[in-house]
Amino acid sequence: MKQTVIRPVITEKSLNLASRGWYTFAVTAGSRKPEIAQAVMDIYGVSVESVRTIMMHGKVRSAGKRAKKVKRVDWKKALVQLKAGQKIDAFEVTGETEKK
Repeated sequence: MKQTVIRPVITEKSLNLASRGWYTFAVTAGSRKPEIAQAVMDIYGVSVESVRTIMMHGKVRSAGKRAKKVKRVDWKKALVQLKAGQKIDAFEVTGETEKK
């Protein structure tokens, strides 16, 4: 079985989008929108309304003692919109308290 969804992308921006019903995932580069929608429905048991995909280009970083330039791999990001009233628990922020 081919794995389509690699992992959820949990960032400040993706959590803000999740509060509005858009969930962000890292997916395989060759995956298509219907495959992504079906994979999210199978994994999380939700109904997918629409999918948007973006190819993210790998950044060039300095690594090692001589600051050799190393390029990270390109990857694909998928934004998945769920039907109204549904949510994915992986994107829920819990246990956050404000320190004084």
